[in-house]
Amino acid sequence: MLRFLAAAISLAALVVPAAAQLVAFPPSFKTQEIKANGTTIHVRIGGKGPAVVLLHGYGETGDMWGAMAADLARDHTVVVPDLRGMGLSSRAPGGYDKKTQGADVAGVLDALKIGKVDLVTHDIGNMVGYAFAAQNRDRVTKFVLIDAPLPGVGPWEEILKNPLLWHFRLGGPDMERLVAGRERIYLDRFWNEFSATPSRFTEASRKHYAALYAKPGAMHAGFAQFAAFDQDATDNRAFVAAGKLTMPVLALGGEKSFGLTMAEVMKFAASDVQGAIVPDSGHWIMEENPAATIKLVRAFLDAKP
Repeated sequence: MLRFLAAAISLAALVVPAAAQLVAFPPSFKTQEIKANGTTIHVRIGGKGPAVVLLHGYGETGDMWGAMAADLARDHTVVVPDLRGMGLSSRAPGGYDKKTQGADVAGVLDALKIGKVDLVTHDIGNMVGYAFAAQNRDRVTKFVLIDAPLPGVGPWEEILKNPLLWHFRLGGPDMERLVAGRERIYLDRFWNEFSATPSRFTEASRKHYAALYAKPGAMHAGFAQFAAFDQDATDNRAFVAAGKLTMPVLALGGEKSFGLTMAEVMKFAASDVQGAIVPDSGHWIMEENPAATIKLVRAFLDAKP
């Protein structure tokens, strides 16, 4: 997302695949509509073992995690929600601040009778995951955040000056009317500009996500995610003031995007942070280099204390 922040670090030992197709979840996964925190969350659940929650970001849905879920389900119970108002979750009229959405995650886990979890998050999912972790510090054992900053944390004000991030302030009914019927055009801008290699975000994936974001209320919910950033910044500053997260944190950045800046951001909010880079990738790590992303996440989650 922030090319000027990319660090040129080589991880040549990792295999870089050709463009990845949208990977379906294994047939053993089930879907469930879970009422939580005043809304209904669409959730995919599969596997067996310690629980891990995967949270998606803007421009995608929980579907982005198909390949990761298949790998982790070998020895984890994998829980993959669509965030409030996005994908196949219900279009809540409000509650798009990340503190509220953190409570959505807690409600989903309570409904599934799951206590402690590992977290793996991307983009907006980082913000929701951080809010969940900050409010439920005893429930998160390890936390992986991938390629997006946290509002109000560390160099947030400098990050906001990047002209690539003009969409953070785009919203309102007029913007929704401009985008209506042109969702694919709007989303192509994200998939192209935030990729190291745009062709790796395949046509099949673009059609899939564009159709989901064209559903009634979906773009409104997407704009609301960004409109809540000022409140998120206020909430996050309060979370940091209450104390840094103490669970192990892996901060991953795409080589052509946030790079090691992810770790620098998270050091403001967590005390046990290690950084790593997804090589040959921009922001869309599961489309551009899924094998490297899965390898990095798997190694971190499997590591003994």
